[in-house]
Amino acid sequence: MSLKTILAAAAFALAVAPAAWAETIKIGVTPGPHAEILEQVKPIAHAKGLDIEIIEFSDYVVPNAALDTGELDANSFQHEPYLVNEIDKRGYKISKVANTVTFPIGIYSKKIKAIGELRDGAKVGIPNDPTNGGRVLLLLQSAGLIKLADGVGLKPTVLDITGNPKKLEIVELDAAQLPRSLDDTDISAINTNYAVEAGLDPAKDSVLREAADGPYVNIIAVQTARKDEPWVKILVESYHTDAVKQFLQTRFKGAVTAGW
Repeated sequence: MSLKTILAAAAFALAVAPAAWAETIKIGVTPGPHAEILEQVKPIAHAKGLDIEIIEFSDYVVPNAALDTGELDANSFQHEPYLVNEIDKRGYKISKVANTVTFPIGIYSKKIKAIGELRDGAKVGIPNDPTNGGRVLLLLQSAGLIKLADGVGLKPTVLDITGNPKKLEIVELDAAQLPRSLDDTDISAINTNYAVEAGLDPAKDSVLREAADGPYVNIIAVQTARKDEPWVKILVESYHTDAVKQFLQTRFKGAVTAGW
């Protein structure tokens, strides 16, 4: 074999080495947009030597528990206020490493076409976790449907309702169950990932929707002890690309927006 051939073979081996020896990480997500977005991130990360295995969870509780115990390397499904609440409640040693996307929460109905049509005594479904339930209560207040106590911050509860002129019946349900509650409620507040998974168009089907510039930007989280590992930087760089932004615009048409 000639020296030229040997050098060419060595150069080829170096070129393919990142893919051949790629590090594999497991990332927990909820079904729908988060999973779809990471599918777009996968080939970008692979080209940088990082393989991503996507693990889907049907609720908001398990992905942080699995990350804390090391069953996952990262997760991408929650906004920072939710993570802070989980850390306070459960003592997780988990840290945010990057912003991802914003999912303005929407209120949907099979019974009315506009929020002004809501009847007295209507049944209202909201998420039963403090952060998402709280943001819905703030949204209802912004529409003049309820009044909350002063100084409640970002996590009001139904106990903080001081005014309810329509005598709305607030029903707290698991976030993943809210799309299926629409037959039994007058309106239900549904996180965008679950709304999209259920075939709803947040931009067209919601009767009331949160502003996109609020504090609820979603994040990538990892174990605090691992946040400076090299793969974390590769993951974030692969996510924060123009290709991913373009996918968001084409696929979700404003229902999901880049938060970086």
